[in-house]
Amino acid sequence: MEKELVEGQFANGPVDNNFGDVMVVGGGISGIQAALDLADTGFKVYLVDKSPAIGGKMSQLDKTFPTNDCSMCIESPKFIECSRHPNIEILTYTEVEGIKGKAGDFKVTLTQKPRYINEDRCTGCGTCVEVCPIKVPDEYNQNLSLNKAVHIYFSQAVPLITYVGPDTCLYLQDEKCNICIGACQNEAIDLNQMEETIQVEVGAVIMAPGFEVYDPKLRNDYGYGLMENVVTSLDFERILCATGPYEGEILRPSDKKHPKKIAWIQCVGSRQVTEGGNSYCSGVCCAYTQKQVILAKDHEADIEAKIFHNDIRAFGKDFERFYQRAENLSGVEFIRSYVAVGKEDPETKNVSIRYSTTDDGVKEEEFELVVLSVGLNPPKNTEELADQFGIELDQHGFCKSNPLNPIETTRPGIFVSGAFQGPMDIPESVMGGSGADALCSQLLAYRRGDLARDRVYPTERDVSQEEPRVGVFVCHCGANIGRVVDVPAVVAYASGLENVVHAQESLFACSTDNARQISDQIREKGLNRVVVAACTPRTHEPLFRDTCREGGINQYFFEMANIREHCSWVHSKDPENATQKAKEIVRMSVARASFLEPLKEYELPVNKTALVVGGGLAGMTSALSMAGQGFRVQLLEKDKALGGVARRIHTTLEGMDVQAFLKDTIQKVYQHPSIQVSHNATITNVMGYVGNFVTTVKSQGRVKIIEHGAAILATGAVEYKPIEYLYGENDQVLTQLELEARIAQKDEALSQTESLVMIQCVGCRNEDRNYCARICCSHAIKNAVNLKALNPGMDIYILFRDMRTYGYREDYYREAADKGVKFIRWESDAGPQVEATTEGGKSILRVTVPDPILGQLLALDADVLTLSAAVIPSEESMEVARLFKVAMNPDGFFQEAHVKLRPVDFAAEGVFLCGIAHYPKHITETISQAYGAAGRAITILTKDSVTASGAICEVDESACESCGACISVCNYGAIEFFDTEKGKKAKVNPILCKGDGLCNTVCPARAISLKHFTDDEIFCQIDAA
Repeated sequence: MEKELVEGQFANGPVDNNFGDVMVVGGGISGIQAALDLADTGFKVYLVDKSPAIGGKMSQLDKTFPTNDCSMCIESPKFIECSRHPNIEILTYTEVEGIKGKAGDFKVTLTQKPRYINEDRCTGCGTCVEVCPIKVPDEYNQNLSLNKAVHIYFSQAVPLITYVGPDTCLYLQDEKCNICIGACQNEAIDLNQMEETIQVEVGAVIMAPGFEVYDPKLRNDYGYGLMENVVTSLDFERILCATGPYEGEILRPSDKKHPKKIAWIQCVGSRQVTEGGNSYCSGVCCAYTQKQVILAKDHEADIEAKIFHNDIRAFGKDFERFYQRAENLSGVEFIRSYVAVGKEDPETKNVSIRYSTTDDGVKEEEFELVVLSVGLNPPKNTEELADQFGIELDQHGFCKSNPLNPIETTRPGIFVSGAFQGPMDIPESVMGGSGADALCSQLLAYRRGDLARDRVYPTERDVSQEEPRVGVFVCHCGANIGRVVDVPAVVAYASGLENVVHAQESLFACSTDNARQISDQIREKGLNRVVVAACTPRTHEPLFRDTCREGGINQYFFEMANIREHCSWVHSKDPENATQKAKEIVRMSVARASFLEPLKEYELPVNKTALVVGGGLAGMTSALSMAGQGFRVQLLEKDKALGGVARRIHTTLEGMDVQAFLKDTIQKVYQHPSIQVSHNATITNVMGYVGNFVTTVKSQGRVKIIEHGAAILATGAVEYKPIEYLYGENDQVLTQLELEARIAQKDEALSQTESLVMIQCVGCRNEDRNYCARICCSHAIKNAVNLKALNPGMDIYILFRDMRTYGYREDYYREAADKGVKFIRWESDAGPQVEATTEGGKSILRVTVPDPILGQLLALDADVLTLSAAVIPSEESMEVARLFKVAMNPDGFFQEAHVKLRPVDFAAEGVFLCGIAHYPKHITETISQAYGAAGRAITILTKDSVTASGAICEVDESACESCGACISVCNYGAIEFFDTEKGKKAKVNPILCKGDGLCNTVCPARAISLKHFTDDEIFCQIDAA
């Protein structure tokens, strides 16, 4: 069926014809990702959220760890992408009342609460907010500041529409006030609006309602709600944020003064078995606390920070280095201790904390501000939610999912993504969103495209005969820029620059309102060049280019001036010079913009075959998902058998029979008619580009040429082979995988073992491998519990640095302790020592380790010593990365395009990643990421063509001297010699070219130029400096 063509932007509005393909319930980052992936692959999506705007909890964060990217800067472009997408219909302030039917045919009843605003008429101008006399606590700012009874949820909200609080508006209480009605020039306010019931039909549902933060008021054991200067971590996020209650200044709620001494208390509401707490570990709290400490020190270098913790759970990718970064800051101290909040000083409002120390016993210390690192709770009213959707919940109140597939709920056709699966970080939520897309696509592949519509832009205006007419838009970025840079002064300066015909300031350049203003000004003022002075060019440039297209001009007539990173952030203590530098950067950008030329992008056909490299669980899961959607898949495995490292794993910590699951998965792969498996496969060459790759493979003595449109790399990882602790010298020393094999075989000698010692962090968290291997603590707990089942009397000791049993794995950690497994902590500077000896004619291993609590050297005699060996990258991964020209991180794992928002994409288009080649992870996490990679790959395979950038290099054949220097430096194989009438000349493949310009720098004849970065454009920018 041909797609309907749609022009213009889309936002919140009434349901169009009540038929869709998928409903995504929850507009946080996971729901947004699922909606965008589904819409991009030809499905009509309803994106439903109970809040007045999409964005979820991520929109309230200041920065994201471990890169400390501005949270709103990386998330808000996705808001606008959703609002502009013709296949996404956003329904905010809306809740699901019930759902009937079955997979492929659901009927959903929705209730849309009244905003008391006519959404078609509201422009988000804010006039009603200004005149409203009623001030109320601002929920978005954690009630730390005031807003009005009518307001916009937050400045970059999508939809950018006000709403009236029914509990605070005087008119809605007793009809005393309606001043806003008279003030609204668009007649958009309707205080008699009623809630609306909507019924829609969809084929599948994705539940992504997110989470709630733990409320410390429930137990009143930390003084929250009673002591003014005790705040939660989410409160502190808003305090840090430039759009927060104090415009980014760290102030105490009690007196609005800068605190110089701050305490963070970990595990508030998590890892607690007492009533009112949660037994699980919320997983994110350690890292976000470290982030907050780093940011606080960035704000005020002389702040003294103390972090009270139990274990430091830096288990994620680059988390260990992030922890070390925080720990090494001056004035920062991590203290391993439980705490009790004492009293509040009635005069200073300081808060005292009692804690234990190794050397000095119990101490009591006063702090000016206390931050509670609160955990993640299930969303509110989960039992009601479960009844409405007909699904089951787990023991903690989160969604119960299929143990073999964490994205499937207990009801067919309803899937789950994000933190409703259980506590998780942003990357896992994004993976789950793409994974839910893959599963919906499998279910509904037969109807893909039936309801889809293509977006149509206005006809591009020919400006070739026009003089440059530049519009300059300068962003306050809340207070990120505006608190330091004098934005009005920069606007006034820009107005006087040559070729500038329009200049204006904006609170947020990335908001839907400002994007609309830019496109309107292009049309109304006849602008043919646009300069935006804002932040984060990598994230925002695609958004503003798209806005230029909305305005009817070529997208390459856009120029970005980065005045946040280059001005307000680096010169935060020097506003005068920051402002002057901003003027200079704008001047240079305007000069360059005047020379910009329209560029044409290239449309290329897409090969509908996918290539998957690696036949472990990750690769097989991705292959089956794509094949289940009707695409041909070539699966390459370097060994003679499928299964990867999973062949050595027998059960999961939760009790899943891995070998049975693996056997079933392998059988499905071999039986699927759309999957072709190549064993003993070695890739010898990779050529091509997104949509059109050509990979050469040697397999079982034959050479195969595989043409494919996308590739998923799932090359796995290997277990570290220890060189310490007598491994390989004494047969009583095993790794955890070797121990698991003996447990599975019910080894009789093992069952008679009297004493067994496990040593954690073998081969990682050291100078050679400065990362945590993530899975080792849980693996040790699993084997210990299984050994106790074999022999309850066995003495088992686990020697650890930090037990990193995050999420629900904390419950199993507690179970192991309850069964008598003994845990002994050791420090990195005084680790265990092992010697083989004989006692009473029996060979034993004597393990000595200093106990920091007892202050003594412990000696443990063990019959078996088990080493929790790290997961390390495979050699094959490095070679595959070289062939596909994709990046690896310093530890040798695949480097994703963005740690938070593109966790399964490589920077190289058309190539995706999953499994432990990306980073060590548990089986359920591997499966989720594998589906996520499949979902992302399908966004390419479902298209008939792909678009390549116009900012590429080109060769002037008449000047080319055929020296080959350009070919030697091109990292992408984009330049080759071609025969011409004048002999061999270099020629650029526009699809392979990434526009990095290396060839320009080495060409002795200056025969190569880079479009969009020509000499004229660059030199005029330099001259304007």
